[in-house]
Amino acid sequence: MNDRGAVTVEAAVAVVGLVVVLGFVLLGGSAAINQIRCVDAAREAARLAARGDPDAHAAAAELAPSGATVRLSYAGDTVDAHVESTGPLPGLTLVADARAVLEPGARQRETDAAPP
Repeated sequence: MNDRGAVTVEAAVAVVGLVVVLGFVLLGGSAAINQIRCVDAAREAARLAARGDPDAHAAAAELAPSGATVRLSYAGDTVDAHVESTGPLPGLTLVADARAVLEPGARQRETDAAPP
């Protein structure tokens, strides 16, 4: 039996397997980083909106991943921030929510939509 070239084939299969595993690790890391960015954006939007800052939506949009939607909604004396983004894999949606109590004297605004 001739085993000539068997090691080359095994090495090629191993390298392909390593590349696939590395790809999944990188996609998972990217998803985790974007989720953290969504959480940070939602928290910052709620905090700034609770202080009455008119730039709360814009500041959150800068922190969020590109293409994310930032929504602020007011109910009574609280403000809710909702950030939603698509993940690096098809069908993966990243979502983060935060709530803050409006500070005394902070003006309640209309619900903000995503920037045009």
